[in-house]
Amino acid sequence: MSIELFNQLEQKVSSAVEALELLKMEAEELREENARLKQEREEWERRLTAVLGKFDEIDIESSQTAS
Repeated sequence: MSIELFNQLEQKVSSAVEALELLKMEAEELREENARLKQEREEWERRLTAVLGKFDEIDIESSQTAS
């Protein structure tokens, strides 16, 4: 194998390693964002459930006073 071919191969391997490292970093960032979004969704669900519970209480109180 000539030195020129070896240099080209070495450059391609280096480029591939750099691309893989960038992809790993991006995947980690996406995992973190996904975890944050899941937590945010759970918080919204909890708050929505609380609001709906208050509406249910109002409906129960209205039906009891209307009777």
